[in-house]
Amino acid sequence: MRIIINVILAAAILGLLYLLYTSIAEPISFKNSYDLRKQAVVDRLTKIRQVQECYRGITGEFASSFEDLESVMKTGVFKIVQVYGDPDNPTNKSLRYDTLRRPANDSMRILGINVDSLKYIPYADGAKFNIDADTMTYQKTLVPVVEVGTTYDTFMGKFADAKYARYDSGYEPSASIKFGDMSKPNTSGNWER
Repeated sequence: MRIIINVILAAAILGLLYLLYTSIAEPISFKNSYDLRKQAVVDRLTKIRQVQECYRGITGEFASSFEDLESVMKTGVFKIVQVYGDPDNPTNKSLRYDTLRRPANDSMRILGINVDSLKYIPYADGAKFNIDADTMTYQKTLVPVVEVGTTYDTFMGKFADAKYARYDSGYEPSASIKFGDMSKPNTSGNWER
């Protein structure tokens, strides 16, 4: 009888130790995973924003699809105007302008950006970022606008459940992580606040 009680007590102790371990390990695992995955997505969104700015430098607008973005970054050309002389001096007779052309593909290579993989969300098994671009009238001027992003539950894997908000009060799996805004000319990321 005593052996049976000792076995039951040992099993209860092991069960309590397991519950204690998981109650400590789960929040740590969530926090590590959250930080790692969010930073990877932020890094990718930052690169997309850089490429969108390059695209706008070539075309004057933002790309509304990743296919357009890739195509222009592979085949497009930046026009760089060099000014020789002082353009602010009206008496300057030797003022000269020279236009240089540089392939956008070279800029992407220098920046270390692979435009073919930009559309894929890290840790999301091939899911793609949502992308939207258009023009709008803002303060009586037609301006290009862009918005690129995804929701946390797309890349958080097993932590894509609202129950993990108990470990981080600001965590909302259905919230968006994005840059840009379709209602105003702004390319800031909402993680930069």
